[in-house]
Amino acid sequence: MLRTVLIANRGEIALRIIRACRALGLRSVAIHTELDVAAPHVRVADDAVRVASYLDVDAVVEAALRSGADAVHPGYGFLSERALFATAVEEAGLKLVGPSAEVMELMGRKDRAREIAVAAGVPVVPSAQVSTGATGPWEGSTGRGLQFPLLVKAAAGGGGKGMRIVRRREELDDAVAAAQREALSSFGDDTILVEKYVEHGRHVEVQVLADAHGNVVHLFERDCSTQRRHQKVLEEAPAPTVSAQTRALVTDAAVALAKHVGYESAGTVEFLLDSDTGEAYFLEMNTRLQVEHPVTEAVTGLDLVQLQLRVAAGEPLPLTQDDVTLSGHAIEARVYAEDAFGGFLPQAGTTTIVRWPAGARVDAALESGQVVSTAYDPMLGKIIVHGPDRETARRALVDALDDTAILGLTTNVGFLRVLAASDEFRDATIDTAWLDTATVEEPDADLPRIFAAWTEVLLLTAFQPSHPFQSDGWRLGARPARVLVELDRPLIVDRDAGRVDDVEVQQLLAERHVVVLSVDGRRHQAVVHVTAHSVEVVHQGHRRVFLRPDVFLGSAVDAGDGTVTAPMPGTVLDIRVVEGQTVTEGAALGVLEAMKMELTLTAPVGGTVVTVGATTGDQVAMGATLFVVAMTEGEQ
Repeated sequence: MLRTVLIANRGEIALRIIRACRALGLRSVAIHTELDVAAPHVRVADDAVRVASYLDVDAVVEAALRSGADAVHPGYGFLSERALFATAVEEAGLKLVGPSAEVMELMGRKDRAREIAVAAGVPVVPSAQVSTGATGPWEGSTGRGLQFPLLVKAAAGGGGKGMRIVRRREELDDAVAAAQREALSSFGDDTILVEKYVEHGRHVEVQVLADAHGNVVHLFERDCSTQRRHQKVLEEAPAPTVSAQTRALVTDAAVALAKHVGYESAGTVEFLLDSDTGEAYFLEMNTRLQVEHPVTEAVTGLDLVQLQLRVAAGEPLPLTQDDVTLSGHAIEARVYAEDAFGGFLPQAGTTTIVRWPAGARVDAALESGQVVSTAYDPMLGKIIVHGPDRETARRALVDALDDTAILGLTTNVGFLRVLAASDEFRDATIDTAWLDTATVEEPDADLPRIFAAWTEVLLLTAFQPSHPFQSDGWRLGARPARVLVELDRPLIVDRDAGRVDDVEVQQLLAERHVVVLSVDGRRHQAVVHVTAHSVEVVHQGHRRVFLRPDVFLGSAVDAGDGTVTAPMPGTVLDIRVVEGQTVTEGAALGVLEAMKMELTLTAPVGGTVVTVGATTGDQVAMGATLFVVAMTEGEQ
């Protein structure tokens, strides 16, 4: 009988497990690092214990013992699929909410899982194994009959690491060597599989649930084909292109595999469906709860985490296969701290405003004023919608993403919205390779710019205390003058005539940062945040930051010789370059605070930084030399 569960995780999945514990009357214990001392999951849990790292097996097990826990729920990521952790939990006399260490060890490696799948009668992708010490990564292997393209992948681990697509024989040796290096670095094991690469396939996975009494059921399948570099972006249930025959094949195979290994708890068996041949191949088994489990919960009406906890307590499954039915369609979108239209670079910062949609299920631990660092996974939360059919659910997802606003740092919400609204996703023609080659256009900046300019003038006229020098366009005995707003480019706002430049604008609502405008007769909504130096706008989920022009731009430069001087006395807030560093013209060199204004000092020419004349915190006099950039030869 379970009484207390320690949650060996953080963020939204920790909150999700805490909710399930509460529903079952179980005490929850959170763990946290120093960085997460005030995180939402720490505040919500019944108890909390600090650890040095979420990956420290000994520290996590000790925290469980010290807090009086009976069981440990690993969530996903971190230690959730490490057999070493499962062993440590078992040896401490605790129950892992998941499969045994033995099963985790068996199914955690792709090569062993493949052998077990064959023994269980599950179809697998034709492949060959490449081990360290072979005379050559290809010569002597059993995969000589495979045809290109091939997929080279690490036998251990996951997440797309140690994976390469090879299209020509002459590329294979280098690809295997590179995959081995990455696999050894990431997983401590450089064993590699070489297998047939399915060029146009759909990623379909089956959710299974098993107890300690030999009962196994499937909860139907999910489609996770919308992915980028093997990382899932949108997931849905049930799979929209799967026939009844294929559904029966993959669900029966998943149950057979789980029974064959004596699986216990929730798990996922992943398959690749070849769009060209119609064949289904086993890929791997994830021995944990999946990020995308909410879509299965939505269409089956079952709480997977509660069922996991009941199974861990030794209870038999409270349902049979006939009890599991499908209702409607569900789609999930993963929200990441990344610049999807800027090379998918990870982002960090402090959120100023966070608004999640009211009409959708949101599994998230992100709130206003929260620091997002690069220390952990960039996933910020998940938005899940459910409808009677796929198209209704898809439109609900578009609406939910429209109502999502995260300001303070860049996220992929706007990108998700473009995908969900696309013809390809609507028609379910996306395969696993589509997003790696597709051109997804960034939303135009014109409409957000109108919101920024209009709101800027609105604040000047309606919400600021009146004073004689207010630049709101008011005139004695005449209609208000138009107001010039300078953002990334100047705009003329005429509130009296209802125009921004030549565009007709009518204000419908403006409260709590939400601005609703009719623009050329069409209603649009945005969340707008105006500061002294910028205007931030989120429209249809996509964030735009319009910086005001720097009034000091150019005044800090001794023209022509690459010298940057202080335009007035001030404090150096930040130094962003070092001597010897190569910079381009316009690159930020440092930040100076002068007269309560922050001034970014930029490189007047492209070249090499030869002098850095100050350090952070220095008080500098007007005219002091702060930087010298030697112009690149050939540009002089």
